[in-house]
Amino acid sequence: MLIKVLKSKIHRAIVTDAIIDYPGSVGIDSALMEAAGIVPYELVLVADITNGERLETYVVPEPAGSGKVTILGAAAKLMKKNDLVIVMGFAYLQPAEARFLRPKVVVVDEKNGIKEIL
Repeated sequence: MLIKVLKSKIHRAIVTDAIIDYPGSVGIDSALMEAAGIVPYELVLVADITNGERLETYVVPEPAGSGKVTILGAAAKLMKKNDLVIVMGFAYLQPAEARFLRPKVVVVDEKNGIKEIL
């Protein structure tokens, strides 16, 4: 049996833009992606702290160091520029493996720069 567990999180990022005319996804600064262990086109859960919305989508990389966290496509109806969000990536593991997993948590500053990695 496999269980779904948190493997990575970008904590309290600020949405830098929301663009509805796009096929759909979330663009994230590739330096943040790498620090969190999130790969391009990985499925993630995005939780909006500002309004309580949650959505699943895939990640597309933004330029490293840009600080961009861009909500793209239909999700732009749920999340807006300046909303505070948490981006979570998951993995399927055997319960025995999951006991030893320590998720990568990237805490960001007010410009979506890396403040701390837990």
